[in-house]
Amino acid sequence: MASQFANPAAEEEIPPPERPPSPPLHTTFAVRGVHSPAFSAFRPREMRFPSSHQAMNHTAWSCDGKKLGAVGIDKVVRIWSPEKSLETRSCTTYTGGHTDDVDYLAWNPTHPELFCTSSQKDRRVVFWDGRQSRHVQQVNLKVAPSQLNYAPDGKTILYTTTNRLMYVLTYGKEGDDTKDQWHQADIGGKVIAAATATFNHAGDGIVITHTSEHTMRTLDYPALNPTQTTPAHVGGCVAAALDPRGRYVASGGNDSIVNLFDVSEWICVRTITACDHSITALSFSHDGEFIAIANAGNYIDICAVETGMPLHRVPAQGPSLTVSWHPSKHIIAYCGQTKIREGGPPPTAWVSLFGPGM
Repeated sequence: MASQFANPAAEEEIPPPERPPSPPLHTTFAVRGVHSPAFSAFRPREMRFPSSHQAMNHTAWSCDGKKLGAVGIDKVVRIWSPEKSLETRSCTTYTGGHTDDVDYLAWNPTHPELFCTSSQKDRRVVFWDGRQSRHVQQVNLKVAPSQLNYAPDGKTILYTTTNRLMYVLTYGKEGDDTKDQWHQADIGGKVIAAATATFNHAGDGIVITHTSEHTMRTLDYPALNPTQTTPAHVGGCVAAALDPRGRYVASGGNDSIVNLFDVSEWICVRTITACDHSITALSFSHDGEFIAIANAGNYIDICAVETGMPLHRVPAQGPSLTVSWHPSKHIIAYCGQTKIREGGPPPTAWVSLFGPGM
């Protein structure tokens, strides 16, 4: 698969992560019989798009890992099949659902062709079936959606807004509907402050972060009653991710720290201090052994979950607001925009992949 290779480190030196003290021997890969990929042997693979005003905002994998979607820079949704081609022009584009720039994309966890997108400017969530060129449904909102998160059964979506509130969409019949549709759920007039909201693996609980709160909160679902409030960060808790094995919840903050909480006791069992900038997004690998950390710097850090040790610092063309592990391979996807440099080329939006086979 032909494509461009990125080497931003040639333009700007990226400092290596600071290594913490050696972890206990019983937590290491060698003792546990885990084979770690040689991350330092891989190079990022990049797709660029001319855009002087906006970055690629979000990228995510379909539930089977055969498709990669990206949104930003315009009203277009782009979907690749990376196993076939990663050429810029090889993507399938979906248009007509949004009247303004698209900000976020989420895949249905139960069907590899179903996904939804949102736009803050047109205040709309649009639902798509990858086998059709036209959107399936549009849901117009009174607020500006910023992030989307499906429930494990694919029938509920949490969305947060630019003014840091959480709402719910559900799938089914309502009123005189003759077929199942997505519609706004009644949450009993509750006002739930949240910058990010993520379902747990069972779908009966929600993990919430807020950029101006130092705590990470949990709610039960569907009652939406508070169940846990855990101190997490100084200066705002901005990101959260759930370990696929169900052991940990990771939180990231403006303090550049990532904390790992044991979900059985809700205590912080590990702190990762590899990053030098505010955290923007977190993602666990499919086996739960690695965590990828996006931040306000020009790199992505990959660390070992059980030890917190930094394994590799992936160079990026600029800060990324998102990072996403492939659902069955040790490959990450991330995106953003190149820096504006005096006398240099105009900035471009980009999507990058990093890992074996890339």
